[in-house]
Amino acid sequence: MIPVALTVAGSDSSGGAGIQADLKTFAAFGVFGASAITALTAQNTLGVRAIANLEPEFIGAQIDAVCDDLEVSAVKTGMLSNAAAIEKVAVHVRAQRLANLIVDPVIVAASGDRLLEHDAITMLKYALFPAATLITPNIREAEILAGCAVRTADDMREAARRLVTMGAHSVLVTGGALEGDAVDVFFDGRTMRDFRAPRVAVGRAHGAGCTLSAAIAASMARGQNLEDAIALAKRYVTHALETAPEIGHGSRPLNHLVGSFPTDVVTPR
Repeated sequence: MIPVALTVAGSDSSGGAGIQADLKTFAAFGVFGASAITALTAQNTLGVRAIANLEPEFIGAQIDAVCDDLEVSAVKTGMLSNAAAIEKVAVHVRAQRLANLIVDPVIVAASGDRLLEHDAITMLKYALFPAATLITPNIREAEILAGCAVRTADDMREAARRLVTMGAHSVLVTGGALEGDAVDVFFDGRTMRDFRAPRVAVGRAHGAGCTLSAAIAASMARGQNLEDAIALAKRYVTHALETAPEIGHGSRPLNHLVGSFPTDVVTPR
């Protein structure tokens, strides 16, 4: 039976991030994708022009509609722009007893536009993080969430430690914005591990964080353990960046059509 993954995120009208990127990624991994849309955005590769948030009750209704009918094996969350939406998602995730929850704490878009209201950060930390298998902040998001500067790999490790102390079960701080190799730092309270890949010279990417978290969820839906799922997801994102199409005039969207990698082949530890 084909595994099912659910994305709870915002819609990107240009197709490079959000729900659209997640569903493309699920398909590339051979996973059936379902969705609960949290917000509509008018955006392109240059930036976000407008946001229309959906009512929390409707977000919850979408989650229940999917889970009452489909056997969901993994979930990822993306853009949850206000505290009410975050609280509603957390309530429904627990009520549906959803496993393999990957939380991409979308706070700032690649264009620099802020997508999360200030008062929602506390709700994100204390309502959703404890329910998550993994959270995947980029360095800007890690700075905001952990309350420390993140400029180096050591800073990423410190931010990961702080976030686990705050209640996250495990953290992957993504370092795509730093110089040198693309290093992501994983910490689960016991194991600290770097996931490395050669840096791909595409300039600013559109939807890389969404794609990474969706790929992790897809791999876990297929039965991979967390660290192997991260390794597979990083390989997929690297390849999608290497073949990224020249579409638009701003951040470059990834090539989600590259296909996934065999799930029994992972990066050596």
